[in-house]
Amino acid sequence: QLQLVESGGDLVQPGGSLKLSCTASGFSSTYYTMAWFRQAPGKEREGVSCAGSGGLITNYVDSVKDRFTISRDSAKNTVYLQMSSLKLDDPAVYYCAAGWGPPSSLCTEAVDSDRFDVWGQGTQVTVSS
Repeated sequence: QLQLVESGGDLVQPGGSLKLSCTASGFSSTYYTMAWFRQAPGKEREGVSCAGSGGLITNYVDSVKDRFTISRDSAKNTVYLQMSSLKLDDPAVYYCAAGWGPPSSLCTEAVDSDRFDVWGQGTQVTVSS
């Protein structure tokens, strides 16, 4: 069974940092394009960042560039999202997803959630003073 489990969501103050983790089981995430999405109440799900299989491609939505960093640890079969300088418009449920296919088509600046097959249950990020 292919499974993704996210963790690391928490309540932080504006300007704070969080590191989200997404651990895969039942498959090797190394061979998949991995992505982080988020969905805030009343809003559509948004692609935040992605990392293509092979480690050559990463992309970020404009609103998180220079603040968020996606990384992978193949030995731990885990993908991370390091978030810094968190803002009041960052709160959402953050989801990890895995997609199979050419990384150049999956990991684009506008990440298409329909291209991703395996999803985690999400982890809540709250930013509040």
